[in-house]
Amino acid sequence: MTLQIPDPEYFKALPSLLDRLAHSIKGTVRSDEASRTIFASDASAYQEMPLGVVTPEDKEDLITIVRFCQEHKVPLIPRGAGTSLAGQVVGSGLVLDMRRFNRILDFNKEEKWVTVEPSVIRNSLNDWLAPHGLLFGPETSTANRAVIGGMIGNNSCGMHSIVWGSTRDHLLSCRAILADGSEASFQALTPEDFHAKRTEQTLEGSLYEMLYQELKSEQTRSDLEKGYPKASIRRRNNGYALDLLARSNIFTDGGPNFNMCKLIAGSEGTLCVLTEATLNLVEPLPPVIGVVAMHFEDSIESLKATLVALKYKPTSCELIGAFHVQQAMENNKVNKFNTIARCSQWIIGAPESIIVVELADDTREAVEQRAAALTAELAEKKMGYAWPLFFGEDVEKIWQLRRDLGGINSSKAGDIKPFEAIEDCAVDVEDQPAYVTELERILHREGIQFTHSAHAGDGELHTILFVNHKTKEGIASVRSALEQVAKLVKRFRGSLSGEHGDGRLRAEFLPELLGDANYQLCKRVKSAFDASHIFNPNKIVDAPPMDVSLRYIPGEETPDLPTYFNWDKDQGLMRAVERCSGIGECKKVTSGLMCPSYMGTREEKDSTRARANILRGFLSRTDKANRYDHKEIKDILDLCLSCKGCKSECPAGVDMARMKAEFMQHYFDLHGSGLRPWLVAHFTTLMGLALPFAPLYNLIMGNRVLSAPVKLAAGFALDRSMPALCRLSFEKQYNREIPTSAKAMRKVHLFCDEFTNVNDAHIGMATVHLLTRLGYEVVLLRNKESGRSSLSQGFVKRAKLFADSNVAAFGDIISEDAPMIAVEPSTIACFKDEYPDLVAPDLRDKAKALSKNCLMFEEFIAREMDTGHIRPEHFTKETKEVRVHVHCHQKSISSSDLVVKALSLPENYHVSEIPSSCCGMAGAFGYEKEHHALSMTIAEQILLPAVRKADESVIIAASGTSCRHQIKDGAKREALHSAEILLQALKV
Repeated sequence: MTLQIPDPEYFKALPSLLDRLAHSIKGTVRSDEASRTIFASDASAYQEMPLGVVTPEDKEDLITIVRFCQEHKVPLIPRGAGTSLAGQVVGSGLVLDMRRFNRILDFNKEEKWVTVEPSVIRNSLNDWLAPHGLLFGPETSTANRAVIGGMIGNNSCGMHSIVWGSTRDHLLSCRAILADGSEASFQALTPEDFHAKRTEQTLEGSLYEMLYQELKSEQTRSDLEKGYPKASIRRRNNGYALDLLARSNIFTDGGPNFNMCKLIAGSEGTLCVLTEATLNLVEPLPPVIGVVAMHFEDSIESLKATLVALKYKPTSCELIGAFHVQQAMENNKVNKFNTIARCSQWIIGAPESIIVVELADDTREAVEQRAAALTAELAEKKMGYAWPLFFGEDVEKIWQLRRDLGGINSSKAGDIKPFEAIEDCAVDVEDQPAYVTELERILHREGIQFTHSAHAGDGELHTILFVNHKTKEGIASVRSALEQVAKLVKRFRGSLSGEHGDGRLRAEFLPELLGDANYQLCKRVKSAFDASHIFNPNKIVDAPPMDVSLRYIPGEETPDLPTYFNWDKDQGLMRAVERCSGIGECKKVTSGLMCPSYMGTREEKDSTRARANILRGFLSRTDKANRYDHKEIKDILDLCLSCKGCKSECPAGVDMARMKAEFMQHYFDLHGSGLRPWLVAHFTTLMGLALPFAPLYNLIMGNRVLSAPVKLAAGFALDRSMPALCRLSFEKQYNREIPTSAKAMRKVHLFCDEFTNVNDAHIGMATVHLLTRLGYEVVLLRNKESGRSSLSQGFVKRAKLFADSNVAAFGDIISEDAPMIAVEPSTIACFKDEYPDLVAPDLRDKAKALSKNCLMFEEFIAREMDTGHIRPEHFTKETKEVRVHVHCHQKSISSSDLVVKALSLPENYHVSEIPSSCCGMAGAFGYEKEHHALSMTIAEQILLPAVRKADESVIIAASGTSCRHQIKDGAKREALHSAEILLQALKV
């Protein structure tokens, strides 16, 4: 059955119904338009506004919610990380946000199992298990944010399925809430226990009885065996896994015990709501990992070579396609330091296909021997043109690139975007070359662009189609391809869904794939579990056509919005927003820079994805005369720290910091800015005026009582200290001394940035003295401020004036031989990043040329190290330990590696990066009273504990003025700028 919403009166009653639900649970219910928009899409091509979002606090809440939905026939859509690709968590019902269910409940090391709640993140679980020498094997490319419940729902496999199989293989038992609100426990049952279960007068008991009556038929079991994918195919997720239940010892002699978990895995939340799962654990791979990157000029040849590689017992065998190679190379041209660029330097030439073969063994010699034998056989068979072997950090870079392929698919500007439709087809690995040959014929005949990637060693390629989602022709071509490929998969007895699920995308084709008798059985199973079809209805069975409820309405025009930044490279602001496909890389919580606000709150609304969803939703479909006139957008952007992490770490290159600045200027144009944003934007100007009164200012602002009225008036947190003013500006100190070097052979321009000038003059002078003693002529450049404060608050028009003036003033002065650097990373970042798209059209070429020769301080030092102009012998041989927190803008548009490299100039300085996200200050963010607590939460995740743990003899390094301030406030330690550290270590 298809769940029907009763009638229009239902919607009139809905607010009071949801209000009643909200008062009956400890959790929350949200039905505002912004919340519904945030949860209206996932990582698929679908979008449908839910009725609301409910977040239960505990199992009692969950039971209340299920009974409420049963009583009022409200669809309930369980949601984990929201990274599904087949529209599994998109629907018109009530979204069940399970994020509070994130505890590890029980663990047995000897028996190798762990019991978890469904919202435990896969990688977080493995971090917890690591000290015990165990892990949960299946790993999706989204494992740094994918939750166990979602992995069970989709029966996820991942890159190591050759050795670790699917999630279903490791689900030992689970507890769940059934459609009547009762609790059930599913685990392996002996025949005696199974038959006892059948007699129980409960919904759970009736399920065992129903399945027994259905599967005891020899004809039914024969139909399942013939209609379902070959038993040799590990990746199988079409329909419900009834064929596996039919092979149990209840129905098949010698089979395993009956376990309902086989059915629950891959059921996409359509049968019950999980509350906990007990998982089988495995030991890690052998200690030495090497990968052979096999390069090919032909994709079919690469699949044939995969069969050769499998003889050498790899632990993973993954394909990277031509499109991903091309995009990685293009990415390198734009920013050679971002994640994609750093992880793709190993690619040789322009391959049509790369097969990455992972070999694990006890010794490096053993790996090298196996790799040599593999490459020798490939060379003899004339398969491929390069087969380099990698170890250590290079292996992780290669796998990081592989994990980012989903995001790379969306990284190309314009309306031609990936459509995941046939990306999950799995066949027997021996059939794969023949299957792909015919698949490519279909796609060439349809005129559809495509690329392959992923699990070549396990018979599943993620074949991505590139079409215009905004045209009827584009969507029609996807449907045509899917119809033909479904028939092709059926012919090879494969699975249309290997691990991404049927959802609402492929379910339409299940009757043809499984056969009508098997499909009708799936429908009866759904109704037995959920007679009213409240659990994630219209997925797997009774699905609507695959081409309805899409994210983009075919034929709808993309708004051409007026902007202050130049968005031409994205073909406009809206298409820049549309880079976000929803894969949720911004929801990782244990590594990287992006997204600090989400890491701090773990709220979907505080992710980069949510911000993109709100921007897309409200800017594209609105009845406002001015599309920017939406407080909902302003609110969703409030916790964006403008760290630029998404610009670097989002595989699609979403630049939310710039989008925030763009939007805020338009919003201020309509509504004004208010006092505090104006004060912050003009902070350095005001500080310049206060400079003659620095002692008085410092006395007042350094005293908690005296500063309180000022802080209250400005909207700053009382617990936050304020930066002190210099008694003499950096510019004046420089002009008094003008240090010169008798041996100056090279020139460097030092931008007199606004923060160093009034707050950190001593660091400016340390920079001058360091470089002068190293033989450089240091020329101080002072014109206008960089505009960083203005950009951070959304005063883009003001920042544009500074950009135009600075580019005009410095454009003809700066060169590769005499570059420009700055003490404060965020200010030079303006020149490197924003200026080329901010200045007047006639200055753009000059701004682009200037940006190439504007370097972070450490970037300059590292460059001069490479040329031999700055050498370790210039510095002390004393041994010291340095722990460095790298500024966000250095991480995002330069490189942490360069900071570590520069600080490692003294040969006995042992430098390690603190693996923190943003420090939490983000300019003014950490000063603002409503943001102070979150600022400290972000800092307390990694940064401040690491600083406190460091011995007093350890040097704490941080180049950002806000970063140093946060460390001082939060850990009571003085952090030093890299220039100060190197000056202290200088022996010249």
